[in-house]
Amino acid sequence: MAPRDPEFSAEFRGQLDLLMRLRRDVRRFRQDPVDEAELLRCLATFRLAPSVGLSEPWRILRIESDTARAAALQNFKTANARALAGYDGERAALYSRLKLSGMEEAPVQLALYCDETTEKGHGLGAATMPEMRRYSVVTAITLFWLRLRAEGLGLGWVSVLDPEALNRAFDVPESWRLIGYFCLGHPEDVSQTPELEEQGWEHRAADLPIETR
Repeated sequence: MAPRDPEFSAEFRGQLDLLMRLRRDVRRFRQDPVDEAELLRCLATFRLAPSVGLSEPWRILRIESDTARAAALQNFKTANARALAGYDGERAALYSRLKLSGMEEAPVQLALYCDETTEKGHGLGAATMPEMRRYSVVTAITLFWLRLRAEGLGLGWVSVLDPEALNRAFDVPESWRLIGYFCLGHPEDVSQTPELEEQGWEHRAADLPIETR
């Protein structure tokens, strides 16, 4: 007898909607340590994530040494200064006030990579669109992000970086491509509004860009 598809209650769907609204890109962390068992439960979410050809191409680095963290922070500072130079006027002034990294406070830091040459999955689905492996890693990160929030933790995705310099600092294989550097911990506060929107950098679109062909 085939298992029945579970029926999710209206209350569950409402909680799921709230969870997605509270999934914010966190930049401000308390410095409380993260319970190791709690972190491992969240990381186990990667085992539930879909991946092209069941390739599971994600590679996870825990950045814990002072040397590795200092290299990552300096990488961000250099890239951030370069990014600031690309703006002028009021936009530059606003950019300079944004907090774009929690790297100096977050107790847990991870670098997430995609192994572009993994043999797992035997290339299924990636021959014509090899970028599907990277999309698979991003999908897994999204599930991880939601689980963290459900556990009372937050995640900040640091994208102002020089990937090649970071790869050299971490001495990763040439076939690995950086997907993101992530700060994890207990958020200082909880909001349903993105901080970039609160700071006036950008606003969510009112309508979805759906077209018909």
